Amino acid sequence: MGVGHSSLPSSVDSLCINVFKPHPKTSALYNPTPQKHLFPTKKHSLFAGLKIGSFNHGRVPGEMEIQKGIAAAQKPIVDFHGIDEGLIQKIVYDALVWSSLHGLVVGDRNVQRSGKLPGLGMVHAPIALLPTPFPESHWKQACELAPIFNELVDRVSLDGKFLQDSLARTKTADAFTSRLLDIHSKMLEMSKKEEIRLGLHRSDYMLDEKTKLLLQIELNTISSSFAGLGCLVTDLHRTLLDDYGEELGLDSKMIPGNTARLQFAEALAKAWAEYNNPRWAVVMVVVQTEERNIFDPDLTWHCIPYLGFTYNVRSIRKTLAEIDSEGQLLPDGTLAVGGQAVAVIYFRAGYTPADYPSESEWSARLLMEQSSAIKCPSISYHLAGTKKIQQELAKPNVLERFLDNKDDIAKLRKCFAGLWSLVDLDIIKEAIEKPELFVMKPQREGGGNNIYGGDVKETLLRLQKEGSGEDGAYILMQRIFPAASLTYLIRDGICHKDHAISELGVYGAYLRNKENVIMNDQCGYLMRTKVSSSNEGGVAAGFAVLDSIYLT
Repeated sequence: MGVGHSSLPSSVDSLCINVFKPHPKTSALYNPTPQKHLFPTKKHSLFAGLKIGSFNHGRVPGEMEIQKGIAAAQKPIVDFHGIDEGLIQKIVYDALVWSSLHGLVVGDRNVQRSGKLPGLGMVHAPIALLPTPFPESHWKQACELAPIFNELVDRVSLDGKFLQDSLARTKTADAFTSRLLDIHSKMLEMSKKEEIRLGLHRSDYMLDEKTKLLLQIELNTISSSFAGLGCLVTDLHRTLLDDYGEELGLDSKMIPGNTARLQFAEALAKAWAEYNNPRWAVVMVVVQTEERNIFDPDLTWHCIPYLGFTYNVRSIRKTLAEIDSEGQLLPDGTLAVGGQAVAVIYFRAGYTPADYPSESEWSARLLMEQSSAIKCPSISYHLAGTKKIQQELAKPNVLERFLDNKDDIAKLRKCFAGLWSLVDLDIIKEAIEKPELFVMKPQREGGGNNIYGGDVKETLLRLQKEGSGEDGAYILMQRIFPAASLTYLIRDGICHKDHAISELGVYGAYLRNKENVIMNDQCGYLMRTKVSSSNEGGVAAGFAVLDSIYLT
């Protein structure tokens, strides 16, 4: 998910007064009529609390449209109208207390130094008050795909020619991708081999309401965030349902367990052990200069002592600029930073042009790639996760180049949305005529970069007129329309109701030493929810909230 969620308030004067006030946009929807169940469980009757509505491109229709049944697809909306306001007040209070006690927090944007000093200016992470219903069959499908995508990334990363050729047009139009490709090209010239390969990935999906298909949004191969905080939201929701489940008609057992931070920590620790260096070698976490999501990687890292590892694994945090000034490559290929040998490099930065404000940062990236340290991700894994490669893999007969198992290939193809390059004139014509059905995506991570609606038409017409080759920086993707449901969202201590849609991310961990695959696992999940009127909604970018799933 990317940026965009302007309807959430940003400040609060009094928790008791503001946290339960109906949001201005949704106050007309509020109905205090009591109703026992929020959404169905396997213990209760079918969707007793559901209303049927329709959802067209982010617009919630009126009652007249629903009665006429003229929408192309009717969409179930979980009915939160009837929950007693006093009960909501108690649940919100308990949720905020639990978040503070258990570290479900981020740096407060209103506190200038919160992105630099841990523990200063903390605020609860933006969260959904209760879990979002999600079909169990699609949940299992997403989990089954994780190891297949892990293997695919590894196979694609080994084909340097495929990466360079596929991204050739992108290189001429996108300076950031061009610099990444330059580093990759230097590694190819050096015949640099990564014998130990570590990937911590996240594949994001939405459930398309019209087709009932689980469709992939993107595959993240660098800085797959929220493994730490996402697990805490799962724990929070389970705790709330343990306490209030009887009143709500919900069962905490229907929230699947989330082991993302434990398994990510296990992968990092096992990679450290495979490096086979003296015990004083460290895991280096590459961080941004200011990071308000500072606790998410720490929640993962501090799980290592509880995994039963006897190794004395230590970590250091460094920015790219610090690595450039303190780092050196020893004759045997070891990377030393500040006098400490580095066994594993875990990137939580380096995925956006803003992370490279000068040549110093690019020098650091090259230095790390040249070293023998295990990179998570390596430059080839990073490139394998770009939007353009995602689009190339969706072409006929391309998956067969990398995978042998026909069943695995069929499973991947089933989750692919429509993806096109901007050399396809027929699809460009269609996108100009019906821009609401498409999304334009640049080669960027971190949210807030995609182009929607009328802007798609304007951008395509501009690119056609200019003929500058800038179109190589983008791909076109089928726009996915999930069902919207009424949800309680909490940000900055304020709770409000709004129609929302959700995106499911499933984590995967892959570790290989030469031909020995040590890990290839599905590793928990991340659920993010945003108001349906928002095109994008990244949590770190400020507009989506962290969530969990309730299996139906």
